[in-house]
Amino acid sequence: TNCAIKKMSSESSKWRSDESRVLLSVSNKDLRICRQVNARKILVLLVLISAFTIICYAHYVLNSPLGLMHRDTVPTPIVQCKLSSGSTYQQKNHKTEARLRIDPKVLVFVETTYTQLGRDIAELLVHTRIKYKLEVSGKSLPVLTNLDKGRYGVIVFENIEKYFSMDKWNRELLDKYCREYAVGIIGFMKPNEETLVGAQLQGFPLYIHTNLRLEDASLNGKSPVLRMVRSGETAKGPLPGQDWTIFKPNHTTYEPLALAKHNDNTVNTVIQDHGRLDGIQRILFGSGFKFWLHRLLFLDALSYLSHGQLSLSLNRALLVDIDDIFVGEKGTRLKTNDVQALLDTQERISKMVPGFKFNLGFSGKYFHHGTYEENQGDDMILKNAQKFMWFSHMWNHQQPHLYDNLTVLMQDMMLNKDFAVSKGIPITSGYSVSPHHSGVYPVHELLYKAWKKVWNIKVTSTEEYPHLRPARLRRGFQHRDIMVLPRQTCGLFTHTMFIQRYPGGRKKLDEAIQGGELFQTIVYNPINIFMTHMSNYGSDRLALYTFESVIKFLRCWTNLKLTSAPAVTLGESYFRQHADEVDPVWGNPCEDPRHIKIWSRSKSCDSLPRFLVIGPQKTGTTALYTFLLMHPSISSNLPSADTFEEIQFFNAANYYNGLDWYMNFFPVNNTSKYMFEKSATYFDGDQVPRRVHALLPKAKLVAILISPAKRAYSWYQHMKSHNDPVANNYSFYQIVTASDNSPKSLRDLRNRCLNPGKYSQHLERWLAYYDAQHLHIIDGDLLKSNPIEVLHDLQKFLKITPLYDYSQHLKYDTKKGFFCPLTQTNHTKCLGRSKGRLYPPMDDKTMKLLQRYYQTHNTALVKLLKKLGSRPIPQWLKNDLSITT
Repeated sequence: TNCAIKKMSSESSKWRSDESRVLLSVSNKDLRICRQVNARKILVLLVLISAFTIICYAHYVLNSPLGLMHRDTVPTPIVQCKLSSGSTYQQKNHKTEARLRIDPKVLVFVETTYTQLGRDIAELLVHTRIKYKLEVSGKSLPVLTNLDKGRYGVIVFENIEKYFSMDKWNRELLDKYCREYAVGIIGFMKPNEETLVGAQLQGFPLYIHTNLRLEDASLNGKSPVLRMVRSGETAKGPLPGQDWTIFKPNHTTYEPLALAKHNDNTVNTVIQDHGRLDGIQRILFGSGFKFWLHRLLFLDALSYLSHGQLSLSLNRALLVDIDDIFVGEKGTRLKTNDVQALLDTQERISKMVPGFKFNLGFSGKYFHHGTYEENQGDDMILKNAQKFMWFSHMWNHQQPHLYDNLTVLMQDMMLNKDFAVSKGIPITSGYSVSPHHSGVYPVHELLYKAWKKVWNIKVTSTEEYPHLRPARLRRGFQHRDIMVLPRQTCGLFTHTMFIQRYPGGRKKLDEAIQGGELFQTIVYNPINIFMTHMSNYGSDRLALYTFESVIKFLRCWTNLKLTSAPAVTLGESYFRQHADEVDPVWGNPCEDPRHIKIWSRSKSCDSLPRFLVIGPQKTGTTALYTFLLMHPSISSNLPSADTFEEIQFFNAANYYNGLDWYMNFFPVNNTSKYMFEKSATYFDGDQVPRRVHALLPKAKLVAILISPAKRAYSWYQHMKSHNDPVANNYSFYQIVTASDNSPKSLRDLRNRCLNPGKYSQHLERWLAYYDAQHLHIIDGDLLKSNPIEVLHDLQKFLKITPLYDYSQHLKYDTKKGFFCPLTQTNHTKCLGRSKGRLYPPMDDKTMKLLQRYYQTHNTALVKLLKKLGSRPIPQWLKNDLSITT
């Protein structure tokens, strides 16, 4: 039995072993099958991932601005002219002798100061530097004449209906003025909700149709009005707007100036009235400025109707800067074919614009920082270096305002200069532009010093003076013997490299070129320096397309003569044309976020004064200054070595030292103290209110007034005490009665005695920039007799809290005859001998003479004080006006 059991057990074990081997064999087979299936899945998955990666990479390469492959999407100029590009133009001269009887100024009547067309007209006049006066229609007419001369060369009505519906008196007055001075009228038809068909204009054989859609605009080449605008072309396609007015004349006095198509019929959109009916020439527009051609026609109409008095020059200078020619990420830089395209385009443009060369700005540190092909492009640029104009940026493209050490700044400039010399780049252009216009404006003095020492820079440019926007207000100035020219933008920036990625697409870019912003910029500005970047000349080469296209379009539609020249030549020409811009106007950097970014971090607007004591001289300003410094919450500037407590920045040559010089007088104000400045010479300075407001738009102003006759006499005595030879050799009466034929020194002293006392006209100049709430007028006699009350009122005006009780700190000094500060020992500490000086009283004859002299000015002052409504009329003013002639 045991043997049988053992045998069965042995057989059972053998069976289990065989079963295990079978199961293991099956398991291994399944495992091999699973492994084969998983391997195929993984392989398929890897193939799919690889394909997806390739697709994504291809999309990136083709579409990314930083892509390495260049698609064949480079746009080419399509502007074509009907007229031969070489055809000559006989320049029309609108000048006649009639222009000698009118001023070069436009009178513009608008419906309100907020209407769009009215604003467009005003902005165009500002852009072209044409003087104008804006009047709201319906009010009385302004004064039209000055002696025997007309004040206005052209009258413009934003809505011509306002002219037709004027009351009889004003209409006859205006028409008489136009006939007598040969002044013309420009009028615009206002869109009307009611559609008119064949309606007659009031009192004229002229009929209109309104609310029309038009297309295909053209010009009447026979019109004598056309001067800047060139006829012969057709602006194809629909005209902007659905509310056009067309004109149908019924008299030979009318001649079409511009035409368009309506249902295949030619209609008149701008018409000229030659004045054969009533002796007044008029030009009427059937729409506003939405259509770009009307802007040019408006300028020609101004020229024609003013007999050339408002004619603009037809010469335009053009310079295209290419900033950062070696600065850019890999994939965005120029290759050899891009450089060749640059050279080819330059050659084509130079045939249309004599003297044209691209102006290349360089930072040498980034030379050969691209791919192999891009580095070859760098080499090709240098190989053709003499074919371009060149200017320096910074070696490392660092912003100059970040430097606080002149030596370090000059060392970095020398690196760029050494690079230029080693690579054969011309270094004598006298022109430079700092990265991001840093240090140009707001001015960083170290930059101007380094530019002179290293490069002998004579001219630079910026888009930031006085602000980037609006572009029409960009101006030039001179500082440290360097000309600063306005720089223009063209709609291309570092990131605009592909036409398909241009904001708004090619249509938007073409609109700027064909009559839009870029086109108008060149039309309005006689001298144009454009900023572009290296990246605009690679990829789709948008800059080449843009400038070649706009130049061709200008040649098609205008008679402008385009030329180019080096920057120094353009700078000299600019300031010959705009001599009034030589002097800068320093603005407040903290009022413009863009300016703060390019202003030294070590500077702060907190140190600038919060109020000014503006004078005039000899009215008690020094006494007020002394009293204010007693206040624990008030502080003033550091003293000047030349003018003591007065900085005399805004009215004197000190202004040309720049903002840094001025701010050095004011330590950084880390407290809540009220910083102020006192310069009594500010009051009557012609340019001072504008300059002060530009830098300190929120500042408060304090003026002190006394009898102008006594002020004049006090100034005379002041000059005598300083041994002025004129004051010592002439009596006061002789000085104030000196004629214009007197010696200059005598006339100068006479003017310094008399002119500051014309209080009303000086205050009006300040009030043109500041509202009445910013101006506090002190009665100088009251300051002398009761300074405690005056200082109490002044603290309230300045909103200084808590109020300082001056009654505890001032005491009347019987010897001096006025109040003086108290010392800790309860003694008075008065001003020096030069203040409160006693001198012989003015004789009655001279006093009465001066009271009569100032009578008109004092009367105007009374009206002004009543208008301001802030204080009672001073007793001295009543006394001066009590004299009878």
